[in-house]
Amino acid sequence: MESRFLGIPQLVETPATAVVVDVMRAFTVAAWAFARGAERIVLAESLDQALALKARNPGWVALKDGTPAAGFDAVNSPAMLRTVDLSGRTVVQKTTAGTVGALAVKDAELVLCASFVVAEATARLLRERGCESVTYVVTGEEGRAEEDLACAEYIALRAGGDEVEAAGFLRRAGESRAAAELAEGVRLGVHPDDVALCLEVDRFPFAMVAALEGSLMVLKVAEK
Repeated sequence: MESRFLGIPQLVETPATAVVVDVMRAFTVAAWAFARGAERIVLAESLDQALALKARNPGWVALKDGTPAAGFDAVNSPAMLRTVDLSGRTVVQKTTAGTVGALAVKDAELVLCASFVVAEATARLLRERGCESVTYVVTGEEGRAEEDLACAEYIALRAGGDEVEAAGFLRRAGESRAAAELAEGVRLGVHPDDVALCLEVDRFPFAMVAALEGSLMVLKVAEK
């Protein structure tokens, strides 16, 4: 299985298979949303679109990066979401990097969104689909985010069938700039448990697949 690791600005052509990685925090939050019962997650192109979708669908749950804002129900924090009942709900998510990365590859044949909490399930799906070439989209810091690259490399090794320990990859992520900024309160809308929750490997047994539904990019739990 051939693996490429690219930042969003480096995506000059549409890959056949893309794994979009955002560890801190978009796709850790997405996994928690599904674990809390969400039916699907609409990946919004902008805050305005997220608010417009929420306005047309009052039962939807809108979340964003940073501090709470009018019209939004939640922020992009796994710890803050872990006690919310989302049973049967549609979530609208707009973040700085993760949702942008997924939308950048929306025309790919297969788009998976991933973080450490769904790493093995993501790798297993890639193996089951027999993917020959996979582009890992390292969303943070224009492709330089160490936590996203570490997670992408770990998933790539597992997808290729390598027996590899997660500890070293988690250590890299824990020492990343993003982890420091979350821990130090540089980023807003943060819970003290966010970093630890983002560094849990294989917390959830499902992969997450994104695909176009009409004009919307929609993320769902992969069917078994």
